[in-house]
Amino acid sequence: MMKALRKGQTMVEYIIIVCLIAVSLIAVFTYLSRAIGRKAAGAAEAISEQEGSNAKSAVENISEDTIKQIGED
Repeated sequence: MMKALRKGQTMVEYIIIVCLIAVSLIAVFTYLSRAIGRKAAGAAEAISEQEGSNAKSAVENISEDTIKQIGED
């Protein structure tokens, strides 16, 4: 009888350990997903700002003669 009780006790201990690991992993993944989301949003914003500045400088570099040539074609 004592062996059966110990076997059950060991199983309960393993279940508790697995539950604690699962809860801690959920907490870590939740934290990391927020951090990764913020990093991705920052990178996307930086890329869009860079593309916007490149487009603006490209438009500023077009001379009036070029615009006239395009209009004549």
